[in-house]
Amino acid sequence: MQIKAIIDTMFGIMHTEPNAPISLADWLKNLNPAQQQAVTAPPGNVLILAGAGSGKTRVLVQRIAWIVNEWHSSPYGILAVTFTNKAAHEMKARLEHIIGHGLHGMWVGTFHGLSHRLLRLHWRECGLPEHFQVIDSDDQLQIIRKIFKKMNINEDRIEPKKAQSFINRKKDEGKRAKSLHYSDSLYDKNMQEIYLQYEIQCEENGLVDFAELLLKAFEILQQNEELKLHYQERFKHFLVDEFQDTNGIQYQWLKILTTKAASVTVVGDDDQSIYGWRGAKIENIQAFEHDYKAVTVIRLEQNYRSTSTILHAANALIMNNDARLGKTLWTESGAGELIRVYCAFNEEDEALYVVRQIKKYVEAIGSYQEIGILYRSNAQSRVLEEALLRAGIPYTIYGGLRYFERAEIKDALAYLRLSVNLQDNAAIERIINMPPRGIGDKSFEKIKEISQTQECSLWQAVELCISKNLITGRIRAGLLDFMDTIQKLQTLCIEVTLPIMMENVIQLSGLLRYYKEQKGERAQNRAENLEELVNATFDFEAEQGEEISSSTIAFLAYAALEGGERQSTKDNFNAVQMMTIHSAKGLEFPVVFITGMEESLFPHHFSKDSTTALEEERRLCYVGITRAKQQLFLCYAEKRRLFGRDEERFPSRFIREIPTALIEENTRRVKVEHQDPGFSFVNDLRQDAHESGFYLGQRVKHPKFGNGTVVDYEGHGDRTRIHVHFDMCGNKWLALSFAKLEAV
Repeated sequence: MQIKAIIDTMFGIMHTEPNAPISLADWLKNLNPAQQQAVTAPPGNVLILAGAGSGKTRVLVQRIAWIVNEWHSSPYGILAVTFTNKAAHEMKARLEHIIGHGLHGMWVGTFHGLSHRLLRLHWRECGLPEHFQVIDSDDQLQIIRKIFKKMNINEDRIEPKKAQSFINRKKDEGKRAKSLHYSDSLYDKNMQEIYLQYEIQCEENGLVDFAELLLKAFEILQQNEELKLHYQERFKHFLVDEFQDTNGIQYQWLKILTTKAASVTVVGDDDQSIYGWRGAKIENIQAFEHDYKAVTVIRLEQNYRSTSTILHAANALIMNNDARLGKTLWTESGAGELIRVYCAFNEEDEALYVVRQIKKYVEAIGSYQEIGILYRSNAQSRVLEEALLRAGIPYTIYGGLRYFERAEIKDALAYLRLSVNLQDNAAIERIINMPPRGIGDKSFEKIKEISQTQECSLWQAVELCISKNLITGRIRAGLLDFMDTIQKLQTLCIEVTLPIMMENVIQLSGLLRYYKEQKGERAQNRAENLEELVNATFDFEAEQGEEISSSTIAFLAYAALEGGERQSTKDNFNAVQMMTIHSAKGLEFPVVFITGMEESLFPHHFSKDSTTALEEERRLCYVGITRAKQQLFLCYAEKRRLFGRDEERFPSRFIREIPTALIEENTRRVKVEHQDPGFSFVNDLRQDAHESGFYLGQRVKHPKFGNGTVVDYEGHGDRTRIHVHFDMCGNKWLALSFAKLEAV
């Protein structure tokens, strides 16, 4: 039986005439001229440059419906690619509603989903078992760890996640292990051999990872001429959304399926290409006009989301990037409010400013759910979260975890817990092999058995394993390393302050080095989160003052309580939405705060030596700005605490790239000028005195921290907190009832 007949039989496809077409007037009456042009463009290759908020999803759906109803094309001959399963389901639902009948036989889905569908249909041709299993990232990592053991590779020398990233990156580039050619580098040879062994393991067990779905689908089309010709003949219309986010193998996958006779429509925005760090190639959308002949380029520039002030700012910013395909967003909406830029004294002042503006907005006209707080790095969320909690403002972390719920933070806190209590079995279980020391599940099971048999703690069981030589070789070395680390931390816990202790925890444990040595945005974020934990201990100790006898135990209790106060989006629908700017893509809010607008933070320091990376940072800022519908706040700090030390910061170049006519500068409640010694204040705000009698700009003295200046305060009565910048030790928040402050 021919391939086409097999496929038709499997899908039960009946080739029937579609319903009578809907009138042209009904189709076009709610579209602007550019959208109409995009929907009704004749068969051929079309590049739709769809700006933020320009209604691209609507255009894409209606173009598919137009192909079916106006050109009388069968859904069987259409392939539409989206970037999320949710988007694919929504597209199908909207199409069925518009067209008026089912879409049996139409291929709509993600690149991975459609590749999986192809492999399921043609498992024999692909050399796969009929019921092959798709594995996720965790499954993949477990296989790699087993290969490490088989090859006697020490995980301290080569991190399994690095090997995982290497394998996936090579697959995204369309490269198999046997095709790689390296120099005499032992590291490169090891990586190639790990990749080769990984391929063998997957093949023997019928396993397919996500990257393999794409690569194997491409390879079968490349190698099987009959199959390729069948799908080239079948699919006459290709439509791809978010084209700027395609990687190398996805673009090759598309090119091999499309022929000169096919009609290819791609929708994307080169100005919103922000995923280069995970393999997306902006070059794909830039090369489309060259690779596909007679391309019609249509620009969707009318924005239905933001005010003209916000759009003018976004346009001015993105014009600083070179090699753009070019478009200018505009709107029929009014100018709206100016963009508010706030220069904060430090990150605490920045957070309090955000809180004050949220309160003003909600009290006047809005609700919490209309507000989005965006930041470049996850580590920034801690100070913001604490300010929102103190103010009683509900919030959710969109697409992520609250600060103290993050795995790397829990790991560091487990080391701290164990340094004060060796009987903490849960802590040992969490970190005995984190970062990896070669202590696998089998070895740890043996330790647990000894613990149960001897009725002792896990720590005592580890000691027994060492003293009685119950575990030898590499695993014994890993246990000795773990014990040595904990014993060093035990000694330090008695001798040093909480912040210094926490700095030693993340250093001596190896956690910070572990994440810093890994490539990629996620590992970088985790390293920054660990460094922010040192700042958290400084702030905690300063706020508690002399109220506590053991700051370490008190901080552990605080972190446990903070992490336990989960707020789900479902239970707190009316809540401020907090997220990284990467997570915000595709979302919109009436009010948006972008915090940390400082050089080396946004743009991130890793982009300083790369024009390509800097331009992606600028596109990320463009995405953040265009999330705002009505009000946009850009905040930066003059000082920011990094790794327990205050560092002077400078405003982001992205702020300078916005025309000053679009900006309203918001000054701090206290304006300070850096001078020696200490600070001098430009304005005296005695008239703004707090009920306690302290006022902004007042010089005060603390028995432990010395002289300083009041820069902010919040709360009433026993809940009053005073923010003081001390001449010798920087800024601290103090509970006024315990602070023992005196006016100088």
